[in-house]
Amino acid sequence: MRQTHSMTLDALDRQILSIYQHDTRVPGEQIGARVGLSAAAVQRRLKRLRETGVIVAETALLDCRELGLGVTAIVNVDLVDESARATQAFRDKVTGRVEVQQCYGVAGAVDFVLVVIVADLAAYEAFCEACLLHDANVRSFTTQIVLDAAKRGGALQI
Repeated sequence: MRQTHSMTLDALDRQILSIYQHDTRVPGEQIGARVGLSAAAVQRRLKRLRETGVIVAETALLDCRELGLGVTAIVNVDLVDESARATQAFRDKVTGRVEVQQCYGVAGAVDFVLVVIVADLAAYEAFCEACLLHDANVRSFTTQIVLDAAKRGGALQI
């Protein structure tokens, strides 16, 4: 069960995470050899890091273009009503959409920044029609189409 409090990471936890976040398929034996622990000790630590919520998910990074998803759009959304209830309703609506790969509530000129990945511009237009154009709480939105994804999903500095 995931705990809600933050935990203190020791040097070994940080070393393990530094290795593990680059490739979750690295065997515990290899990680252990690099940090000076047994494979069993590494597995126990990884289990604890999962249970406490430090490791949130273990996923595969896929090539969008190879999957026929040729358009990545960065969408800045400005809301009319920025109350907690209205903001949560918008957040729930867009995060429920498979096209929305990332959703950030931000401070500044806009309220949300979305990363939307779709097959083509027609699919992006359909997304806008369904989620943005007819939403009375969306004051405006702007779109930047990504031409080159120079870096996606980088490792965190630990």
